[in-house]
Amino acid sequence: MKNATVQTICDAMNRIAPKNLAEEWDNPGLLVGDPHQEVKKILICLDVSDEIIEHAIKIDTQMIVSHHPLIFRAIKNIRTDLPLGRKIGNLIKNNIACFAAHTNLDSTEGGVNDVLAEKIGLVEVKPFDDENFLGRIGQLENEMTAEEFAIHVKKSLNAENIRLINAGDFKIKKVGLCSGAGSEFISKAKFLGADAFVTGDVKYHEAQSAVENKIHVIDAGHFATEFPIVHALAVKLNEEFQRLKIKVDIEEDFHSKDFFKIL
Repeated sequence: MKNATVQTICDAMNRIAPKNLAEEWDNPGLLVGDPHQEVKKILICLDVSDEIIEHAIKIDTQMIVSHHPLIFRAIKNIRTDLPLGRKIGNLIKNNIACFAAHTNLDSTEGGVNDVLAEKIGLVEVKPFDDENFLGRIGQLENEMTAEEFAIHVKKSLNAENIRLINAGDFKIKKVGLCSGAGSEFISKAKFLGADAFVTGDVKYHEAQSAVENKIHVIDAGHFATEFPIVHALAVKLNEEFQRLKIKVDIEEDFHSKDFFKIL
């Protein structure tokens, strides 16, 4: 078995989620670290939190692969008394590289949105269109009421809570979705014939518009609609490493929770 470097992992990730699929405003790729550093263990997570970094240090990880970029916008200073600077400083001090695959991992085949579609049991799943890879549309094997489908999504994603926007007394067969914050695609899903749309972070007036346009919406939360990619990505990377005949241990984040809690 060959040794791996940070660049080896970056190349594997870029095959799984090509960078050209990322939205223009996004910031995927290697954000902290030396491409030539040797990697024996990686930690896969959704968010690079202080807890994730501490765990990475504890288990002697050389690289973190996350969905959400640690550095999203341009920064003019690295102050270690502030949250972002503290995390960057801690990574550098402990020689831990940090890589993110964000909207490119959302869009790619087998990525976040396809994993979400599989988790909630959709079949005949397709992208919205050739130009917009973020959204997916598919079919339920059996029709459900809005309430039945909402409960099904909650159980399928192991979500602590969901919000249902019930747009009327009609059943659901065709479903659109976009993981994370995808409410901008509700009208697109309706245009494509969806009876319901699954996403997170829905705002009040977006909910009002959904009711007016007669499309049910299940807001399962940003976290719950994206967290399943952690395990799916671990499986995909393991397949890449086996193909390349390299030895890298993969640790998954099993401990992170949604920031929101309903009281």
